[in-house]
Amino acid sequence: MVNQNRPKPTPSQSAYQSWEFGLFLHFGLRTFYEGYVDFDKRPMELSAFQPAELDCESWIRTAKEAGMQYAVLTAKHHDGFSNWPTRYSTFSVAGTPWKDGKGDVVREFVKACRKYDVKPGLYYSPYDGSAEFYNQDAKAYDDYFVNQITELLTLYGTIDILWFDGCGSEQHQYDWPRIIGEIRRLAPDILIFNMGDPDFRWVGNEDGIAPVPCWNVVDSTSFSIMTDDKDKLQERMWLPAECDVQLRNTWFYSDSNDDSLKSVEELMGLYEHSVGRGANLLLNVGPDRRGLFADNDAERLASFGAEIRRRFGKPFATLRDCRQQDGRWVYEAKESHLLEYVVLGEDLTDGESVQRFALTIVTAKSRRPFRIYEGRNIGHKAIVRIPPVQVRGVFLDIVESDGTPAIRTISMYDAGSGTLRT
Repeated sequence: MVNQNRPKPTPSQSAYQSWEFGLFLHFGLRTFYEGYVDFDKRPMELSAFQPAELDCESWIRTAKEAGMQYAVLTAKHHDGFSNWPTRYSTFSVAGTPWKDGKGDVVREFVKACRKYDVKPGLYYSPYDGSAEFYNQDAKAYDDYFVNQITELLTLYGTIDILWFDGCGSEQHQYDWPRIIGEIRRLAPDILIFNMGDPDFRWVGNEDGIAPVPCWNVVDSTSFSIMTDDKDKLQERMWLPAECDVQLRNTWFYSDSNDDSLKSVEELMGLYEHSVGRGANLLLNVGPDRRGLFADNDAERLASFGAEIRRRFGKPFATLRDCRQQDGRWVYEAKESHLLEYVVLGEDLTDGESVQRFALTIVTAKSRRPFRIYEGRNIGHKAIVRIPPVQVRGVFLDIVESDGTPAIRTISMYDAGSGTLRT
């Protein structure tokens, strides 16, 4: 039976969870100031912004080829520089020499996303270091906030994600009812990240790692890397987690950190710690001062995408090869397989049911059943990696659940798929 009282995802939330893997893009005036950090006191001159070879299509094409389904661009970061020609600040692309002040990074980004069928998202920092009235006139700043968001949601067509970063906002009170009211009026189906009226949440770290278990239903959200405080929700809500992490050790481009570029092996580990635990993975790349990805970054993304496809592209068995028997999903093979991965997925339409599960194998020679793995929630996806073992069968048991579970997918992969190729 279905528990009718448990929280359930909206269609937009379900779609978001199916995207799984996205691109984070930190780009702006800070890109042209080596070593500039959050809340840096150094002044930045608009004249420095000159991305002579800016090519948003190359960013999104690379993302698409790597298997990314959505992308989030910093429309405005903490420094307050607007990547679009906003009417409400002089600190924007309109005041730069790039394209004689007639350029619009947001427009080029959204256009590229539409060309390659990648969902466009915009990062907007509620904190603004360029607005002198930020801490002096809360009402005036709320006006500014609403006006800028209105531009972003009316000038560029459908935007799928509005990504609010709470860093810097620890002591500030925004008029969220007013702000969210305008957002929902202008874009009823938009997905809001983590603040105000969230549709999905930050996992709570910038390491790309989801915990075990990683439930979809929570009663609070972490909102800033600068505090352990959490925003308490009025009720338990369906808020799937997103794991953001850097490809290098900075969010914005640096010309001095080539040695921090993550290996494919490490990236695959992060993929299993995020997507493999039912969360989405948002991997950051900072375009360089030309307005392009550094060659090493583009190559690493391509290799990462290829490795994901190689490991998880060709299962030797799926749910169609299994039968249900006495509450157990049973796979039996005529010949043995060298098993390394079992990938599970729950149908979450009516909420999350599975609370504990177990995997049992049938050994290749003796044909004896042995329980080899016990897990917590399955959620959208659970990637179970085990030391390679020859099997003639695999059983999935739901040990504990809230109502009758609905398994959406079971896929099994051999050890040849799991060995990293460099």
